[in-house]
Amino acid sequence: MSTTDAASEHDGAHGFDAPAAPALLPRFETPIVPQATISGRALVAVVAIMTFLASLTTGAVVLVRSAANEWQADVAREVSIQIRPTAGRDIEADIAQAAAIARNTLGVAEVRAYSRDETARLLEPWLGSGIKLDELPVPRLIVARIAPGAAPDLSQLRHALVQAVPEASLDDHRGFVDRMRAISGALVVSGIGILVLVFIVTVLSATFATHAAIAANRPVIEVLHLIGAKDKFIAGHFERHFLRLGLRGGLIGGGAGLALFALGGLAGGWLFEWSRDEQLAALFGSFSIGVRGYVAVLSEIVLIAFVTAATSRWTVTRTIESIHE
Repeated sequence: MSTTDAASEHDGAHGFDAPAAPALLPRFETPIVPQATISGRALVAVVAIMTFLASLTTGAVVLVRSAANEWQADVAREVSIQIRPTAGRDIEADIAQAAAIARNTLGVAEVRAYSRDETARLLEPWLGSGIKLDELPVPRLIVARIAPGAAPDLSQLRHALVQAVPEASLDDHRGFVDRMRAISGALVVSGIGILVLVFIVTVLSATFATHAAIAANRPVIEVLHLIGAKDKFIAGHFERHFLRLGLRGGLIGGGAGLALFALGGLAGGWLFEWSRDEQLAALFGSFSIGVRGYVAVLSEIVLIAFVTAATSRWTVTRTIESIHE
């Protein structure tokens, strides 16, 4: 008989029961970084606002860029010929001769000469209705549309026009296209600058929120460090926590931006269909940012979330290194 059996019989003989094994206590797992904090909610709000502003900036740049490209493409496919009226010359004959020269030019697909009534309607917004062109030295307009993919020799066309009609002048709209390209580029650069500022504000906000979380949980971090927890383990908890906060804020702000552009696209389509205004449609486009715009906004949501997480990890790592010192 073993010593244990003997002890059991001795206790049983005296009426004592063997002590029961201690019951297992329930385990409560508490995250290193608390989920609901004031700094966390503030960070979500800041990230949502910054993502919304970034979405608006990206959408505006896409809309302006798309409209500018359409304007440049339309203008680059046309050249204008102006015939100035002069005494002693038949302007109608000059118009017919200039139009014939333009039609015979290789690469020109269509030529249209504006009549007196059409020229008067073009001037109505500035001179009013009922004007008499005979009393004003108003030039007549001929529009030549270039065939797709063609590159006509405009210098030769200009020389031929001057030789046949001395009062004719050719405008290829190159100056307008250059100015439009410069304005579009300036807007794109401004949009990129705004996006850089948005990311800077997001990084600063994530840094402040991480410092607040570290300050509130410094005793926990020191205990974990004393019992042998690795720095990567502690930093990983903060990184995952702030990644969730960044994604939450990004989805709120980016989702609001996407919803706004979707509503704008629907409202713009309804407005153009109702008004039937071709000039309004040509000026503002369709108010739709397209697939590329939506993909860009979604990419910004993910990028801002990862920027928030990376900033938090960097801040935690630096703080833990200072604790080691």
